[in-house]
Amino acid sequence: MVRAFNISVMRILSRSAWLLAGLGGLWAATLVQLSLTAMVTQSTSIERAKVVSSWAAASGPVIYTHYKLQITEQFKGPAITEIEVFGGAVNGRVQTYAGAPQFNAGDDYVFFLYSNKAGLTYITGLTQGLFQIPANSGSDPTVTRSASRERMLDPVTGNQIKDSTLTMTLSALRSQIASTLGSGAAQ
Repeated sequence: MVRAFNISVMRILSRSAWLLAGLGGLWAATLVQLSLTAMVTQSTSIERAKVVSSWAAASGPVIYTHYKLQITEQFKGPAITEIEVFGGAVNGRVQTYAGAPQFNAGDDYVFFLYSNKAGLTYITGLTQGLFQIPANSGSDPTVTRSASRERMLDPVTGNQIKDSTLTMTLSALRSQIASTLGSGAAQ
C-alpha cells in the first residue's frame, strides 16, 4: 500500500513539474514575425514622431504607460498623438510585460500603430513596429528596427525562428510604405 502511494505521489509530482515548466513560458511574449508589408497593411496609422512625455494609469488590473507623441511626418492613417504600452508603475504597484518597449522624452521613431475599437492605440507587433531614428542624424537617416528578443514564429509554418535587425534609410522606408499603399494592399 505504501509503495503504491509513493508511486502515485511521484506521478503527480512529475506531472506537476512538467505542467509548471510549461506554464513558465506563458509569461513571455510569443510573436508572429511580421514582414514590412504586413506591418503596413495591419497598421491603422504610420508616423514619424518624437516622444514628448509619459504617464502610467491602471485600467482594471492592467497598468498602461501612455506616451504623448509629437508627429513630424505622417505616412498612413490619422495622426495619433498618444499611444499605450503594457506595463508601468502606479501607486507603488509595478507591472512589466515581456516585449513591451519603454521610451524616453526626445526619442525619435517611425511608429507602426494599431487602434482598437475601444480607441486604444498600440504599436503593431510590439517592438516590430518601431524604427528608431538616431539623434542628430542627417536629412536621410538610417532607421533601425532591432531584432525582437521574444519568441518569434514564422507566419507560414508556425515554427520558431530567430528575428533579425532591419536597417534602411528613412527614404527607403518611406518608399516601401508608399509602394505598399499604392499597390492597394492597404489604404
